[in-house]
Amino acid sequence: MHRTKEEWVADYLREGIISGRLPRGSKLKQAEIAATLGTSITPVREAIKLLDAEGFVHASSHKGAVVAEFDINSTEEIVDLRVTLECKLALKALGKLEQSHIDELVSLQKDIEAATERGDRDAVRLINYRFHELIYMAADLPLTLRFVRTLWARYPFDLINKVENRIDRASDEHREMLSAIISRDEAAMIAALRTHIRAGWEEFKSSYAP
Repeated sequence: MHRTKEEWVADYLREGIISGRLPRGSKLKQAEIAATLGTSITPVREAIKLLDAEGFVHASSHKGAVVAEFDINSTEEIVDLRVTLECKLALKALGKLEQSHIDELVSLQKDIEAATERGDRDAVRLINYRFHELIYMAADLPLTLRFVRTLWARYPFDLINKVENRIDRASDEHREMLSAIISRDEAAMIAALRTHIRAGWEEFKSSYAP
């Protein structure tokens, strides 16, 4: 799929934030990002504007761009919206996923299981993002996906993955989703996706101490 330079940089930064490579509260230095990606400042600046609109970062002319912090008070509503919109994307995608997509999902699941086995939480978060992004991109509903990314920007992926044994359970939940996708079972896929989204949040809430 064709992407502009701004979209390419935005994807790189979005993935970095969700995976934890760019921690909450950290400052995004445009010159460093441009040098890392081998591009000019302009697409980096435009990408940051996009991420600011989505809620991944807070940008100002005085302080620059900073990765957004987590607000637990809004997360319950975010979870409900995630279930609604992500199920819509997954249903739409199911009939459009080609065998090459399935093969990539199988490969990502193997990567998740390997990362889980070695206890690599950061890798699990990154692969989790790529797994869901691959499915939702196939739906070809760009506005819905944009809303979902806005919700992801405000969701505590980093904190949830620190819950004891959460990555093991998340890997099992992904396996259920993948099985349903391979068999083209809509009901099973939606049930597995809902469980996956809600389980992490419920586990986090029971262990959260501000």
